[in-house]
Amino acid sequence: MATPDTPTPPTASAPEAVDRNRTSRGLTLLFAIAGGTAVANLYWAQPLLDFIGHDLHTSTALAGWLVTVTQIGYAAGALLLVPLGDVLDRRRFIPGLMLCAALALIACALAPSIGALLVATTLLGLTTVSGQLLTPLAGDLADDTNRGQVVGTVVSGLLIGILTSRTISGLIADAAGWRAIYFVAAAVSVAFALVLSRAIPSLAPKAHLSYPQLLVSVWQVIRQERAVRWTLFLGATAFGVFTMFWTALTFLLSAQPFSYSVSVIGLFGLIGLAGALAAQRAGRLHDRGRSMPATGWGWAVIVISFVVAAFADHSVAGIIVAIVLLDIAVQGVNILNQTRLFAVAPQARSRLNTAFVTCNFIGGAAGSAAASVLWSVGGWTAVSLTGAGLGCVALLVWALGRRGPLLNERSD
Repeated sequence: MATPDTPTPPTASAPEAVDRNRTSRGLTLLFAIAGGTAVANLYWAQPLLDFIGHDLHTSTALAGWLVTVTQIGYAAGALLLVPLGDVLDRRRFIPGLMLCAALALIACALAPSIGALLVATTLLGLTTVSGQLLTPLAGDLADDTNRGQVVGTVVSGLLIGILTSRTISGLIADAAGWRAIYFVAAAVSVAFALVLSRAIPSLAPKAHLSYPQLLVSVWQVIRQERAVRWTLFLGATAFGVFTMFWTALTFLLSAQPFSYSVSVIGLFGLIGLAGALAAQRAGRLHDRGRSMPATGWGWAVIVISFVVAAFADHSVAGIIVAIVLLDIAVQGVNILNQTRLFAVAPQARSRLNTAFVTCNFIGGAAGSAAASVLWSVGGWTAVSLTGAGLGCVALLVWALGRRGPLLNERSD
């Protein structure tokens, strides 16, 4: 739907039509890997909270805020920077952001105190939003018949980056200290900036708006499209419970009876890869018109995963089962939500992605903060029961909205 501050839907002569079928498997894979390395920057610290706390002489609870402030910075970056993808040349803009993220990573590596590290990680979150520009770009380049699959591949890359970041971070920290991972990530960010500056095709801007008009148009789409508002709620809730689980899992595995090292804790991230690979097929379900029922099944599995987790505080096998179920469900729901949003207003995909990512990471920041509070109050049981309860709320919202508020004539 076009809004007062957004261009009308593209015609056969518009860039949207001209640029169809310009994606390829190789380019899609590059976008997925580059986006995954970018979003991984948000989670390098997550399995190292206890390690960083000891090194910087601060409590694990205060170190836990590293995850929260990074996500707050990321939400701000999604709100303030991602909309520019509709009005700037993304071939220059995306590599430029990656270079800025590299500078923030170096600042993290050199931080002398927890206060300096909190500031540096906030700046890192602000600048590492290139993955959220690559996702709508992939949607722009894809054909209508395979957009769900292409977007699903790129989003799966982002989610795989989140999961593998914990493993990579733990292994490097054990071998060379926690600062080394930030130096390595900075080098990787520079490398991808150079590659993408050549690989991204030149596209004409999709809108010609001033910066204030651009930001206002984000909220106009949200206000005018009921399906967007309901989908944003489900997305934020999904990412909130996902982050709450993984933050609390670090506390659980660091304490008795497990007392695992940071490298072992990081390895648990690999378990979620099975979920990420399976969830990649969620985009195909959208292409086949099964987005809405698949979303409901996803939320049911999220509830089940937290019920399993509640009984697994002394069982590695139970934790593994909960991780696989949660990652399959959350990543599938995430891909389905995002693909439906891209169909609502094709001429404003970067701005819709802004709304989606901002809400998701506000939910993620709330989830990581809630994990610290719930852990201090009731431990793993409190975290698991809260996750199951939030999943039930979201399942109810889906049930109420599946035949009305969640539907859009272009998205389903």
